[in-house]
Amino acid sequence: MAALVIRSLNFLLGIFFIFLGFLKMTPNIIRELHKDLRSEYAKYAKVFPFAKSLGYKVPSKWYRRSVGGVEIFCGLVLLLIPNRQIKKMANIVLLITKLLNIYSHFAINDPFERFAPTLVFFLMLICRMVVDWQFDKSLAKEKVETVEVEGSYDKVDIKAPIPRMGKKKKE
Repeated sequence: MAALVIRSLNFLLGIFFIFLGFLKMTPNIIRELHKDLRSEYAKYAKVFPFAKSLGYKVPSKWYRRSVGGVEIFCGLVLLLIPNRQIKKMANIVLLITKLLNIYSHFAINDPFERFAPTLVFFLMLICRMVVDWQFDKSLAKEKVETVEVEGSYDKVDIKAPIPRMGKKKKE
């Protein structure tokens, strides 16, 4: 059951983050939403963590593109790569980007309906991670359980020796 949940979450989250990343990268999909994301990332770049203390201004264009590229890459990993450890790392990277996004929404005082989708997908990523940990525990439990074997390892059945055929002597 857990494997089915993980597969479905991998598929849905992978498709979503690929779509969202392409929305941030190019206006070819939905032009109005891309313009809205451009204006939002201009606000997010102003409240980027540690930007003021380090004295560095983050260009909003590259901030938006880098977040979009990370989302596309991690979405492709969730969708296509079969290795579970790599998927865990992609999940953690996406969790960090969503945390950064939630922080940005709070910093610019966005209304709740503006950052609710980010919160929903953040919680979905957490659910995927929790189900994956449960799946790991169930796999470890299956490995620990011993299988009862019929018979005993102490007794060795000795078969009667096969009679050898002697070599025929040449006369």
